[in-house]
Parts: sequence; C-alpha cells; structure tokens
Amino acid sequence: MNTGRRPDHAVLRLVMAQIDLLVGDITANSARVIESAQRARDELGADLIVFPELTLTGYPPEDLLLRPGLQLLVDAALDRIRAQLGGIHVLVGHPEQASEGRFNAASLIFEGEILARCRKHHLPNYSVFDEKRYFVPGEGFCVAEVAGVPVGVSICEDIWMPEPARAAADAGAKLLINMNASPFHTGKSDEREAAVCKRIEETGCPVVYVNLVGGQDELVFDGESFVLDRTGATSVRAPAFKEGLYPVDFEIADGGELKPLSGDLAARIDEVASVYQALVLGVRGYIEKNGFSGAVIGLSGGIDSALVLAIAVDAIGAERVQAVMMPSRYTADMSKEDARAEAQALGVDYREISIEQPFEAFLDVLSNAFAGTEADTTEENIQARCRGVILMALSNKQGRLVLTTGNKSEMSVGYATLYGDMAGGFAPIKDVPKLLVYRLSEYRNSLTLVIPQRVLERPPSAELAPDQKDEDSLPPYALLDPILEGYIEQDMSIQALVAKGFDEAIVRRIATLVGRNEYKRRQAPPGVRITQRAFGRDRRYPITSGFLSAQLGD
Repeated sequence: MNTGRRPDHAVLRLVMAQIDLLVGDITANSARVIESAQRARDELGADLIVFPELTLTGYPPEDLLLRPGLQLLVDAALDRIRAQLGGIHVLVGHPEQASEGRFNAASLIFEGEILARCRKHHLPNYSVFDEKRYFVPGEGFCVAEVAGVPVGVSICEDIWMPEPARAAADAGAKLLINMNASPFHTGKSDEREAAVCKRIEETGCPVVYVNLVGGQDELVFDGESFVLDRTGATSVRAPAFKEGLYPVDFEIADGGELKPLSGDLAARIDEVASVYQALVLGVRGYIEKNGFSGAVIGLSGGIDSALVLAIAVDAIGAERVQAVMMPSRYTADMSKEDARAEAQALGVDYREISIEQPFEAFLDVLSNAFAGTEADTTEENIQARCRGVILMALSNKQGRLVLTTGNKSEMSVGYATLYGDMAGGFAPIKDVPKLLVYRLSEYRNSLTLVIPQRVLERPPSAELAPDQKDEDSLPPYALLDPILEGYIEQDMSIQALVAKGFDEAIVRRIATLVGRNEYKRRQAPPGVRITQRAFGRDRRYPITSGFLSAQLGD
C-alpha cells in the first residue's frame, strides 16, 4: 500500500476507509472514525477521508433505528468528531432525524463544521434490504468543495440509478463519491463496477466507491473499494475482505477535470476463493463480535464438517476450535480415521465421545411407547439429537459457539434433524450447495492439505442406519443442486424446470420437500449468505400456506 504523502502534482489526496464496524456500538465506531482520520491526516497526508454508509451505527442497524436513544448517541458522536478532528475533511455516514422523518445520511465535516449533508435518495427494499421500513428518501443533490475541488456525494443504492450522479455533475461536481454497505454474493464485484461505469458514461466524472468490510450476522461485506477514472478504467482497488486505509491521488487535467493517478490495484480473486474468504470472515465476525471464546464442531468424517472445521480454524485459529467425533454403532471406521486426520492436520483439540449410552437410554425409556412399531427415521433422529445435546453441553461449559455443518442442499429439502444436527448458534455453510462444498474443499486443500482425499471421493452419508447413503433419500446432488438453484434462487416454476429438461416427477418431489420444510428452516441458526437468494432475510416464505398444493395441482 502506498503510505507516503501525496506527490506535489496532486491537488487532492483522498483516503478510502474500508473498515469493519460493530452494529449499534456507536461510541466504538466513532472512535474508529477519529483514529482512522488522524492516521489518514498524519501518516498519509490526506485532504479527505471517506467512510462507508451508516458508519456510526454500522449496517444494517435494523430496528435499533426505532429506538429514540440511538439518535441521541449518533448526535453525540458527531459532536465528538467535530470537536476532535481538524486539518482533514471527514465524510461519515449516519442516520439523521429531521422534521420530515429519518434519513440515511452522510455529513462532510471540516474544522468543527458540517459543510454539507447528503441524504440517500433510493432506498432498497428487496432481497436483504428493507430500508423503507426505517428511512424516508432524500431529495436534491449534494455537492461540496474539498480543497477547492467540487465533490458530489451519494450513498450506496444511489449509484445504481442515474439521477443522483447526473444531478451532482450538472451542479458542477468534478468527482463523484459513493459510500456503501454493499453485502457480498457471488458475482457482486462485477455488478458494482458495471453500474459505476454507467454513471461515468452519463456524467464524465471519475467515481470513488468506498465499501464496508466485515461480517454482520448473515451478511458479509467484502470491501473491495475502488476508483474508476473518466474512461471507466480502474485506478485503485482495495483488497477484498481486508480492512485498511487506501489512498488515492488526483491531479487536475486539462479543463479542470480530475484525473486519478494509478495506485495500488489489488488482484481480483476467483469465485471459489472469494466464497471461501466470505465464509471465513462471516464466521470470524459472528464469533468475535458476540464474545464467544471459540467454536465447537461435531466432526463426522464427512466433507461438510471437514470444510466447516477448516473455515473455523482459518477464522479464529486452531487453539480456539474444538472438534468432537461422536460415533455410534453405524459409524464406519474410516469416518473415525478421517475425522482424526482432519483434526490433526489443522491442529485442533480433538476428542471422541460415543453416543451409544445415551442412544440406548432413550430407546429404553421409549420402548413401551414404541412397542409394535418398526425402526424408522425416529431412531435416526434420536442419534442426531444425542449429538446435539453433547455439543450444546460443551458449548455451555466452555463458552464456545456450536457451528452446525448442514449445507444449502440439505437445508432446502429438510435433510437435517431439528434439535439434532441443526442445533447450534451459527451455520457457516447453510447457503452453500453441496456441489460447491466439494469445490471449496478442493480449494482449501490447494492451500494446505487438510481434508483427506477419500473424504472428497466417498459417497456422502449421514451414518444413522446400516449402509446409509444420501442418495437413498435424495436425488444425486449433480441433479438436485441445479433444480434447487432454479426453484429457490431464480423462482422458476415446476413447469419451467421441466421445460429445461428435468424429470417432472423429480422436480415435483423436490418442490414438495422445499415447501414442507419451511418450518425447519425457520428454526435454523443464521449462516453466511453467499448466493443471491439465501434462506432467512432473503427468502421469507410463510410456514402455513396453500401455495404448495396449488402449484402441484393437488
């Protein structure tokens, strides 16, 4: 990173503050603003530092915004920033309570004064966003001078629409700055840069795009802030998933236009690597920000738990992770061997705790109630629930967070046990389809070998019955995952999926499983969102509904 003072020929040095904030901790967030601005001024020679959207509250603050005391804390934080910072312009995001309502706003502060205030125009109300619940839209444009340069300011969604950027350029802005809390999903980086290029084509102004970084419940913010020049070429790009202060130098070109000078250009990472880093950052954020001492994971010898173990170790370190193998009468020797090998490769605390005694005790207690019935999934689920009790006991005793290991394919069709393998505090791979689990595991092995090859090759099994395989209950994942992607993420109908060539009976069966298991998903722990349609904030379906029967024609 370029850490020197700006060169003589640059008229403006701007610093992009790509930082990780804690939602609701306004005092700590404002302290980060002050410390970052002082560093940008004293170490980097900056004229201006730009922070992400809703800096002071963090994003998304959700119903904290409805508490009157929150705005009092925000106003006090703004007063501290004004009082303690001088010699640098500071652009900071925050909620603003005005007579017209509550706004998603930003203030440009210099020498104790608020030089300008920008209000967000376009309030996203789709996918994971519900800003219309909390804010009213702003109007007009925001242009202010920084070191003699007219700068237009907009907030997040406003850069996706033409009007705010065009209004700022028409008012004389030579540089457009966009403050963001833009969450990650696969392909999002390309979408952002494409949207910004459109604004450049329409206005002729270079754009600075500053994004939040860090994990916040289901959401992960990947940073990757960037600057595009008047041709749409990238001048500076901050790394993805990494905090930092990233300087950008501008010089005056012919006609008074601003030209960003080429600076640090972080390499773009591919889809699988970016998903893995998002999962690591999401797990780290959830554990650290909620004050858990570490993580505990039920290690089965299968690929899902092996991947979750690697993610946890990369997130918080091996010394804070405990892996527990809980064998039953159905657990294969190779599963025990592979689980032990995974734990040893990653250097975590590992132990085996058999579930045979509690399982037998439950069967004994229920023997009269079960008399005259055949063994079925009931007995399988009892085994999973024995494991859940053990993991939660370890969690309570040690203050560690239980990480569940179910993937999106399983969660979609209900191939999971309530209060069993679904018991836990956070579900790192709940939005990761099974086929992607394999790709992520291979990617992690390309860094260091931590997952035995036969775990990648053997047929997946819950090992809750003799010789059990996932495909005894489910279609092959190579068939299941594409159907689920179409049905869940793209809202395709049964008829549309059949028209694409999928067998109608299989599609109808999968749609039935997805619909009937909404009640399970509603009780699942949160997990990292990496697709455009994750269960939870993204997909809010009623549990009790007649839609399934209607679409199946029953």
